Amino acid sequence: MADFGELVLVLGDLHIPHRKDDLPALFKDLLVPGKMQHVICTGNVVSRSVEEYLRTLASSVHIVRGDMDVGQGLSDLPEQKVLKIGEFTIGVCHGHQLVPWGDPEQLANLQRAMDVDILITGHTHKNEVYEYEKKYIINPGSATGAYSAISTNVIPSFVLMAIRGSKVVTYVYELKDGEVVVSKSEFTKSRS
Repeated sequence: MADFGELVLVLGDLHIPHRKDDLPALFKDLLVPGKMQHVICTGNVVSRSVEEYLRTLASSVHIVRGDMDVGQGLSDLPEQKVLKIGEFTIGVCHGHQLVPWGDPEQLANLQRAMDVDILITGHTHKNEVYEYEKKYIINPGSATGAYSAISTNVIPSFVLMAIRGSKVVTYVYELKDGEVVVSKSEFTKSRS
């Protein structure tokens, strides 16, 4: 089997059980415990049982607090988190704190303030993966397809990152018309 490096599941904005009952079955089938080394969640898990489920998927689980994470135990989650995986410093923040939501310049400001190579945020429920100012910005979207303040037609999505050295290969998984569609992009950390 090929060495993909460290596998990192990135997801968020689940809103279970308030806006959706569960993860899509096709996604749950893909999320096999022990296959990934890390889970990063942008928040809005909404229930303790969802947090506990995410903790079964990998030994290294990082969850930040979303604006809807007010339940027992969830309000103790950090608002931001910085971690190191491979050669990358990764910042995680839900994103509701930034106005306008999902704005590339606001995200770049946060990325500089956190001093990270990769910034992962959510809140918009729209997946995006792009390079901006020689850094990488990722929004995994909503893993359940839960509606947002911006849209009621949300495509369920999550991201899988394969980090090996100074390179990250990003796979975006989307549920479209009853099928899982995967797109791929790559980012290499610039040597300063």
